[in-house]
Amino acid sequence: MRRRAFDFRRPARRRWVLECRVLMVPCLLGLLVLLLLITSRDRDLRSVPLAAKTYLNSAISIPQGLNITDEMLNANSVTRQLVDQISLAKAYLVIAKESNNLQFAGDLRTQIQNTQALLSTAATRRYPLSTEESETAIHNMAVLLYQAQQLRYDTATSLMKMKGQVQSLEDKSKAEAEKSTKFGQIAAEELPKALYCFGMRLIMDWFKRPNPERRISYAPHYLEKLRDNNLQHFCIFSDNILAVSVVINSTTTNSKHPHQLVFHLVTDEVNYIPMRAWFSMNSMGEATIEIQKVEDFSWLNASYVPVLKQLQDANTQNFYFSGNKDNKTPIKFRNPKYLSMLNHLRFYIPELFPALNKIVFLDDDVIVQKDLSDLFSIDLNGNVMGAVETCMETFHRFHKYLNFSHPLIRDHFDPDACGWAFGMNVIDLTEWRRRNVTGIYHYWQERNADHTLWKLGTLPPGLLSFYGLVQRLDPKWHVLGLGYTNVDPSLISEGAVLHYNGNMKPWLKIGMEKYRGLWDIYVDYSHPLLQQCFVH
Repeated sequence: MRRRAFDFRRPARRRWVLECRVLMVPCLLGLLVLLLLITSRDRDLRSVPLAAKTYLNSAISIPQGLNITDEMLNANSVTRQLVDQISLAKAYLVIAKESNNLQFAGDLRTQIQNTQALLSTAATRRYPLSTEESETAIHNMAVLLYQAQQLRYDTATSLMKMKGQVQSLEDKSKAEAEKSTKFGQIAAEELPKALYCFGMRLIMDWFKRPNPERRISYAPHYLEKLRDNNLQHFCIFSDNILAVSVVINSTTTNSKHPHQLVFHLVTDEVNYIPMRAWFSMNSMGEATIEIQKVEDFSWLNASYVPVLKQLQDANTQNFYFSGNKDNKTPIKFRNPKYLSMLNHLRFYIPELFPALNKIVFLDDDVIVQKDLSDLFSIDLNGNVMGAVETCMETFHRFHKYLNFSHPLIRDHFDPDACGWAFGMNVIDLTEWRRRNVTGIYHYWQERNADHTLWKLGTLPPGLLSFYGLVQRLDPKWHVLGLGYTNVDPSLISEGAVLHYNGNMKPWLKIGMEKYRGLWDIYVDYSHPLLQQCFVH
């Protein structure tokens, strides 16, 4: 084949390159014009006043005939998009204020208010937003959110600012919760006016009676019942007459054998007369009731009772009433009720009732809605006490009540051992005496004179004194929490004893309304004395 000369190829290549260059010039000019148009459009969009901006996307469709709740649940919800925009705009509003960009903050605030008003109107009229309304609202808010990004309110900055705001809100929430606890504690400690009135009326009624009617003569069979171990004995230590009346009334009402019930009440000198007056004028069926006052037990003195000696100490009293001014001790542990010996009598039950072998201890903030006869036949398997455990969650284990940094506690007890509840307890008094539980209690109280083993209250020393001596009972026997939390309705319906532990007692105005009715069933508000003091 004949080959072309070298001189004929170069001119062809030059023409091709020249043609390419000619074609590239208009292309580059076109791209430049396009970029200028896009830049100009964005600049115009940002410079247009907020009220004059229009939404360019017409692809949004609003479902017709839906209420605001249905519209929010829709996967393509415009309302949900607006709510999300409002949430983000609120975060940017905080950042704008902190950055001293007050003009932009004002624009955000105005748009947030306008959008909220629009959503409120839609909710009120029960008809979804129109296409025009939603397009305008979403667009106007989107422009502001875009401007926020241009102001470098980026994600990292927003997260940091929002984290600070969350921390601030958590601190405020914690402070408010502490205030609420404090005020609730104060309300729980104060004697309600109605109960004070009730006690005074009882005293007045008692002293209006002729002397013979004020004397109570105990028949021989009555005294025999107080020591008869074939009967069902209960003990209650309280200064609340109405609460004790509810406990006894509910127990006898739901008992299959009320004539076998014997109640041993111990109160203080102030409430002794009104309590005697109330139970002398109100029969509790066939039940036997004994009333004593703690001041009559001469053996309960500071030389024998370590806690009584501590309670008389000025530093201990200052701790209860001022909390040592360190704000580290929760207020619930500084309740002056712990200064009352009535609260500590539960550790001296065998000495209070030396003739008895078994007894059931009841707090005054419980109601009984089942027959309790079977409690007296429960086999405690050699243990001293039967109680319902409260260790379903970690909060109620030993390490939450006791100071395990102290060697005396750390070396003798398991921090994960289950806690249990005072309030309804079956007690084998014979086994108690044999194990010398009261002596164990004294030992630990003496070691805790400086409050280093536990704070205050009766449950921590109870956990120590009865450690390894508690028989677990079926939780249905004792349902807790009606005075501070929500309780499963099925537990309430099946529970034998319902406990209003916590500050919200049913006789207080702060009591939980949903559970007060269970307590009110056993109060006869038609009684003349109650009518004079209680508005029901």
